[in-house]
Amino acid sequence: MDPVIIVGAGPVGLTLALALARQDVPSVVLDEGPGKDEQRLARTVVLHDDTAGLLERLSGVPLSRAGFRWAGWRSMRRKQVMRQVRFGQADSDETEVSDREGAKGRRGVPEDVVEASADLPPLHIAQHVLTSALRDAIAGERLVKVAVESRLDAIEQEKSGVTAHTRGPKSTWWRGSYLVGCDGPRSTVRKLQDIRFPGRTAVERHAVAALRAELPWPGEALLHRMPPWRTSGPSGGEVTARPLDEGVWRLDWLLPPGKDLVTPELLVARVRETLAGWTGGSTPPYDLLDTGVHTVHHRLARRWRVGRVFLAGDAAHLLGALGTQGLDEGLRDADNLAWKLALAWHHGPHEALLDSYQTERRAVVAARLRAADQVLPLLRGGKGLRSYVPGSARGHDALLADGHLGRGALGAPGAYADSPLMPPPAASEAPVDTVPGDQVVDVEVTAEDGSFVPLRDRLGRGALLVLLVAPGTGVWERKHWMSAGIMPRLAAAVAALPHPAELLVAETYPGAAAHTILLIRPDGHLVTALNGVRPADLYTAAEVALGGARPQTETTGAAAGSR
Repeated sequence: MDPVIIVGAGPVGLTLALALARQDVPSVVLDEGPGKDEQRLARTVVLHDDTAGLLERLSGVPLSRAGFRWAGWRSMRRKQVMRQVRFGQADSDETEVSDREGAKGRRGVPEDVVEASADLPPLHIAQHVLTSALRDAIAGERLVKVAVESRLDAIEQEKSGVTAHTRGPKSTWWRGSYLVGCDGPRSTVRKLQDIRFPGRTAVERHAVAALRAELPWPGEALLHRMPPWRTSGPSGGEVTARPLDEGVWRLDWLLPPGKDLVTPELLVARVRETLAGWTGGSTPPYDLLDTGVHTVHHRLARRWRVGRVFLAGDAAHLLGALGTQGLDEGLRDADNLAWKLALAWHHGPHEALLDSYQTERRAVVAARLRAADQVLPLLRGGKGLRSYVPGSARGHDALLADGHLGRGALGAPGAYADSPLMPPPAASEAPVDTVPGDQVVDVEVTAEDGSFVPLRDRLGRGALLVLLVAPGTGVWERKHWMSAGIMPRLAAAVAALPHPAELLVAETYPGAAAHTILLIRPDGHLVTALNGVRPADLYTAAEVALGGARPQTETTGAAAGSR
């Protein structure tokens, strides 16, 4: 069968190619550039737990060494700390003391704004470093071909496949099974398929500088609203500082609405006054490494699929206001689409499954854009409700922190509870802390070869995962309990599923009782959790998760409404 054609060699396109290769699907990546990326320290990305884990799993590169994990996060308004998060800590009292000791010249930090978090902190990395790691991984992948200096100019579809024409040093026709446009905001694929891309232009503009300096909060990211040395602009001004490795920082200043030119002199003035304001004196020594202007647009393609052609990443959506990260969503697009294309490539057309890509991903991104549009007037529209609602300023800073930290409606990974791939609740459904449709928690599991691995290491292989929660099994070798208790019956039920599935065992899972069985999609979203071995219910849930028809039951409507 013909390979999948991927148009665009940015992080999303390269990630999709690697994800397909891991499921034994060949691809051709059409790169209109020379195969190298310009080194720009002012162009960085923030990856959250799920997307950083996806890239590390696919590339084999420990990205934490190539980027920088934040030690903490703090948001300030004027001179007051509104919220502080210390990652990798569990003792909030210790966090509060350390903050007060380091807060010279400021009032003590209120107890209710300090948060100790055991969550994995966001990963801040230069985009060219990330892309280079993905290119290196692809260089050793036999199932991926990268065609450089190949600019797409035509697409032809037919029932059995798709053909793409590129121009460059050699004018070439490429034959593929499917085609995915990962070619950015000005997507040629989207234009050739006549797909509308409505939305808002220039929702926010930021002046950006990458510099090497010593700041008062080493290793911590900072959002500073209405800094006392600057009172003009939206909400009195806003500046964000995100650390990179080797003492490098990316600073972003929110610019007033309009198209005023950001001159080098203006940007240097911003750098000097900001550093002086943070250090409480004259401007400290710094080395300016790179500058730029970042404009945020909010747009959403009307369709993400036209026959055998799909859109992903910036070709399908643009977002990024209020600290949110568009690349996160693009990588989730690739993760969602890869296993569905792989199943169709290996086993023939699965139209309902392929249609679910647009249904699931477009709904998640649309919800993210709606949430941003709802709060933007409050956060950027002057006084707003602050004049009438006590404490609303702290609420506004919490909203902004959610966008930066990947939490809440603005930043948390989307769920697919309303997806057509979700089976109706069964009588045997068991309660766990993960809601069906959400991403599963990364617990340690025993794999089929007897090794102990993180659950997320088993994702993205094209197989469904069936996870049995069985306390006490971790102290025994797998061969001793595979033939004991409920395991033979469960193994038989897994073998009978309509698609290959891997049987895993975990000592615990949040909120799950012993003998709870979780069915998990290849992209890590929970399908259902069952109370014990229920072969019929497990089979039905797997069939629906693969795009089969949802069974009609008397309780479907009421139960679905309660989800």
